[in-house]
Amino acid sequence: MREHHLKLNLAKSELLVIPGCPSINHNLTVQLSSLTLMPTRTARNLGVILDDSLTFTDHISTTARSCRFILYNIKKIRPYLTEQATQILVQALVISKLDYCNSLLSGLPASSIKPLQMIQNAAACLVFNQPRRTHVTPLFLSLHWLPVATRIKFKPLMLTYKTLSGTARSYLNSLLKAYVPSQNLRSISNRRLVVPTQCGARSLSRAFTVTVPQWWNELPISIRTAESLTIFKKQLKTHLFRQHLTNAEKKTKKNIIYICTFHLYSVHFASSGTQLMDLVW
Repeated sequence: MREHHLKLNLAKSELLVIPGCPSINHNLTVQLSSLTLMPTRTARNLGVILDDSLTFTDHISTTARSCRFILYNIKKIRPYLTEQATQILVQALVISKLDYCNSLLSGLPASSIKPLQMIQNAAACLVFNQPRRTHVTPLFLSLHWLPVATRIKFKPLMLTYKTLSGTARSYLNSLLKAYVPSQNLRSISNRRLVVPTQCGARSLSRAFTVTVPQWWNELPISIRTAESLTIFKKQLKTHLFRQHLTNAEKKTKKNIIYICTFHLYSVHFASSGTQLMDLVW
């Protein structure tokens, strides 16, 4: 620490134990000078709240609460702002918080990320001064915003392209391994990555070395073999937008089919003399 001109602040020191197995006992202490450190459940580092199980629930809830407060204040002055001014404010104060260190949320289930997605939905509605229950996909297209889950994938994929192109930090080269077929096949030029075998704790399956090669190999060849970072970034964003639109259309069709099926069953049971409430009960 002395070489980096740093000094240990004992009063602010915390001990966070992240075990590979949840059953490991946390009853341990660390003695630093006259201070005895006991394990804590959460600890803040560079604005990110880390928990002992790496679920990031505390970080997500804190970020959502902070963004909700900012949106509330912007909503107060929304009648005096133009649409463009509101967009600039929202992107600077809210979207930047959603994007900060969001790569750490890779591999989390959709239910965990949902609070952040609700914040982004509310932000889009606020920009266009629409009710909160408005369908947000057209609003995202107008704003050129990717959904939260897609934004989480965007940064690691950009970092992967930089690593394979030799423009990223050298230590990242050891985290990614290019796929080399046993024979001289055409797939050698597809720029694929080796996906390591998943084993051990569930949190290891969310590691950079596991999730990123999977996402990278799922990209079309034309994107993986892009000539420059600018072209890759543009093609990647377009591809992720199309994926989101396709998933949104499938979800809408599924909901329509469910509603129509439920309506047909309701008509059938009503015509046969069966009470619908009795059926639901």
